[in-house]
Amino acid sequence: MGLEIIINVAREETRVAVLDRKVLTDLYIDRAKQRDYVGNVYKGKVVKVLPGLQAAFVDIGQDKAAFIHVSELTGGIGSDETLLELEDKAVEVPKPKRHASKPIEQLLEEGQELVVQVVKGPIGTKGSRVTSYISLPGRYLVFLPHVDHIGISRRIENDEERARLKQLMLKLRKPGSGYIVRTVSEGVTDDELRSDVEFLQATWEEIQEKKTRLKAPALLHNDLDLVFRTVRDHFTKEVQHLWVDSKPQYEAVREFVGRYLPELLPRIHLYTKDQPIFDHFDLESEIAKATARKVWLKSGGHIVIDHTEAMTVIDVNTGRFVGKRDLEETITKTNLEAVKEIAYQLKLRSIGGIIIIDFIDMERERNREKVFQALNDALAHDKARTRILRISELGLVEMSRERVREDLYRALSEPCHYCEGRAYTKDPTTICYELFRDIRRLSPTPDERTIVIGAHPNVASLLADEEADSLAEIERERQVKVVVKPDPTLHIEQYDIVML
Repeated sequence: MGLEIIINVAREETRVAVLDRKVLTDLYIDRAKQRDYVGNVYKGKVVKVLPGLQAAFVDIGQDKAAFIHVSELTGGIGSDETLLELEDKAVEVPKPKRHASKPIEQLLEEGQELVVQVVKGPIGTKGSRVTSYISLPGRYLVFLPHVDHIGISRRIENDEERARLKQLMLKLRKPGSGYIVRTVSEGVTDDELRSDVEFLQATWEEIQEKKTRLKAPALLHNDLDLVFRTVRDHFTKEVQHLWVDSKPQYEAVREFVGRYLPELLPRIHLYTKDQPIFDHFDLESEIAKATARKVWLKSGGHIVIDHTEAMTVIDVNTGRFVGKRDLEETITKTNLEAVKEIAYQLKLRSIGGIIIIDFIDMERERNREKVFQALNDALAHDKARTRILRISELGLVEMSRERVREDLYRALSEPCHYCEGRAYTKDPTTICYELFRDIRRLSPTPDERTIVIGAHPNVASLLADEEADSLAEIERERQVKVVVKPDPTLHIEQYDIVML
């Protein structure tokens, strides 16, 4: 069994899972209240220019202003990340120039209107990342209206086919514009490519027409929804089955595929069983594991994934694994097993930014080199760009991974309101002692002889039991009577003190 695509459609959200030999490798979620903006084209208005960052904020009609760097305004493609993601690092594209010839304050000014495309959606507290270099993906091609370039997917290895596609695209394109020929174009007819060119050109002309007619901020082009993006970008000849649990979407997908790849129609299936489709394919449990802090390894070891404001930290532990020979062998085997799981979890969870991996410390240099090389090999096929530094003497690996989309941790959860995102709370004993200090600070009047304390049940129980003697001593010191009332509505760190 090869690749499978499972599509779960509900009114509130759409979920797409990609399976490789029954193993979940990618998960995409699009919620009605949190739409995916990547690929959308907007007419925006510059609201602030930041010379110190060589960047600007652009109002595109979203809750948060979008961010654009000067490198996305001058020279090169600017949107190379989008193109590489589309073609799985298999596209020959010119390197964008990251150092603009002019500073951003000479290129943009507040109030200026600008046509931009979202290359990264909002992540956390940050707004969308945008570029002024537009790329419009079709089934076979990616249209680059601002780039004079023809690129052929590296996955098309036949030299004659590459030459045929390049010569054809040189004839079909308009002067000054460019195309990326995608992997699925291998073997397609001239008419099919010509049809895709005409469709993409018409889409660009519609964007241009809306640009002159609409006032900023305005949406000029809405990319396909998650279901059709999945079909366009992932449904290839390598996919054995595509399952959809919605009949309207099933029929729409069949119509969409029938226009481009009719030979793949038999691989599209309507799921009609009573059991939810994600339960049938045992995906709900896999999704739960993908948000868990601890991930077990087959040997009995485990990794722990912690998210902080600045980075993600991954700790490797031997856990229940005790090995058979010596300690160094046990440690090295656990680290090598953890490498594969870490690479898998980074991709599945879409973790980006700075990542610190704390491997179990290895004494022998050759073992550290073996683990480092294994990590490089495991991340070699990752669509997101990664940069890895060698294992330090302390067993730490520093690496960075491109943020392609919001990670599952942020997409499916929010900071705990109970502990305020700290992942811990003060223990009841600490709360009791804080409460005692607050009581001693009070200055009751002669008429105020009773103190009523409202506290979380765990704290109230401790006051009535282990801390009862301390409470009695306070009553003698202050010459008051203390009454403790459990209040389950209070946060464990909260308490009320009332003097009567």
